[in-house]
Amino acid sequence: MKRTIIGAIVGGLLIFIWQSLSWTILDCHRPANKYTPNEAAILQALAANLPEEGGYMVPGMPEHATKEERQKIMEQANGKPWASIQYHTSNQGDTAAMIMNMVRLFLSNVIMVWLLMWIFNRLKLPSFGTIFAGSVFVGLITFINQPYTGHIWFDFFDIWAYLIDALVSWALCGLWLGYLYNRKPRS
Repeated sequence: MKRTIIGAIVGGLLIFIWQSLSWTILDCHRPANKYTPNEAAILQALAANLPEEGGYMVPGMPEHATKEERQKIMEQANGKPWASIQYHTSNQGDTAAMIMNMVRLFLSNVIMVWLLMWIFNRLKLPSFGTIFAGSVFVGLITFINQPYTGHIWFDFFDIWAYLIDALVSWALCGLWLGYLYNRKPRS
């Protein structure tokens, strides 16, 4: 149990550190977070035209559109610009909110690693290679399940950053877990 707790905490920390580096110092996700000098005008237009917080597709489909109305909207939109908007009425960028988000992220990472270790604990004497490959495969599964399937529909501009994040963070975790599982116990 002690090995699992330590393994999950350190593995979660390694993933957390990579995520932090990727989004901050390395700035890997910049293609999806570009700056525009027109941001004040855009935010004013959004505030004036969106009824509430939420996710919006522009152009979008009215909730109860008929099949014919949907077809017409799709034809009119073909070849024209579109946007996916995540609209919030208030920026939650204060220190307390940021700290809470970081704690939640770290705990999520620890839980993911703990779940992976639960699987590894069911294997008879898993080798370093099996643990490393299993960890990288989890990274690929998480990448394919969310960022890539979203990219199929919405063309994420930072899709390569998500792939690198998945491979590097879970490879680091796999190196750690491979070491942890294959070191000799102290007498």
